[in-house]
Amino acid sequence: MNERKPAAPALGGGGFLRVRMDLSYDGGPFNGWALQPGLLTVQGALEESLALLVRRPVRVTVAGRTDAGVHARGQVVHLDLTEAEWLGLPRGHELDPAVALLRRLRGALSRILGDLTGAIEVHDAGLAPEGFDARFSALWRRYSYRIADGAERWDPVLRGITLWHKAPLNVELLNEGAAQLLGLQDFRSYCKPREGATTIRELQKFEFGRGSDGVIVATVQADAFCHNMVRSLVGSALRVGEGLEQPGWLHARLLERKRDAKSVLAAPHPLVLEEVAYPSDGELLARAELTRARRE
Repeated sequence: MNERKPAAPALGGGGFLRVRMDLSYDGGPFNGWALQPGLLTVQGALEESLALLVRRPVRVTVAGRTDAGVHARGQVVHLDLTEAEWLGLPRGHELDPAVALLRRLRGALSRILGDLTGAIEVHDAGLAPEGFDARFSALWRRYSYRIADGAERWDPVLRGITLWHKAPLNVELLNEGAAQLLGLQDFRSYCKPREGATTIRELQKFEFGRGSDGVIVATVQADAFCHNMVRSLVGSALRVGEGLEQPGWLHARLLERKRDAKSVLAAPHPLVLEEVAYPSDGELLARAELTRARRE
């Protein structure tokens, strides 16, 4: 996760204070990040826990929504509290409100999650610099995806975060095809479009490497991702790595700008949001305004 020492806004001005929280979660038990009526989601559990602390509904804004079964090590959210709510978090104890928030939120999450306690962990919290927006201020998001190609590499201990792929994969072919997708592109062929949302993204990194344990790890980094984009990129690349398609097929599909029967989604459980990067404190507001303008 990002190391940070934010320049917190001064207290005493009234109004709302923006709070940044850094968290991680095991996506297995959840129906994705976003709120869904009657279903357990990461956002729902987090907001319900916060409501227990401040005794009112609290909405959080996330850096990147994750699908059902997808995990996060470096997720970032923001929420807005009144000055009175922030200063009241220690409940009369001589504690920094940020420390009090972390301690009390851990207890509230345990109460909400029950047997799933520990599936969501908030690691850091504090007043955010002026202009910070967890979603729009972000420079990029980075995901990892683990693939064990061949039964000799299937480790039952790590099966919950690793794709067990039966056929051997050629890492050179994977990288040859992936490299052709880098840059500012229209990724409509690799997304599930949302109404009114753009599918133009800057793919900054898409590469595969085999570790000392023989497991392949894909690294995918972009300024932002469309719905299902990472899983679609990896799923399509696997066809190239297996030799079912030529490396140029990935770029050819990109140019078609359409989803069809050949659109393949890789399984969600090996996908991990590893990191979200932000500019310096003085550039947060400008970055957020630029991102909003591009999305609109």
